[in-house]
Amino acid sequence: MNLKGSLPLLVLHLLAQGPAHGYQIARQIRAGSQGVLDFSEGALYPSLHALERQGLLESRELEENGRLRRSYRLTPRGREQLAAERQAWRSFAQAVERILAEEPDPQAS
Repeated sequence: MNLKGSLPLLVLHLLAQGPAHGYQIARQIRAGSQGVLDFSEGALYPSLHALERQGLLESRELEENGRLRRSYRLTPRGREQLAAERQAWRSFAQAVERILAEEPDPQAS
């Protein structure tokens, strides 16, 4: 199942809780989904960069344990986008659930 379209929503949601670097975000997604969602760096970093270009995130380099890391944080525009994305996701998920809850008609085939 391709859930890459959910990655920006997840990133915005996690950064609403506070700044984080890419590895922390990936780890939180993996842990929060009990390993079901495990986005590679090849998916995560392009998403972070795209969200930053859109003005939804800001980043800065910080030194952590002697290493430079890029930390990301949500902008006010990112918070607005998160609210809209949450609503859109809930509508989508409810629509899918309604369809999946229907019993298939064996006569339809």
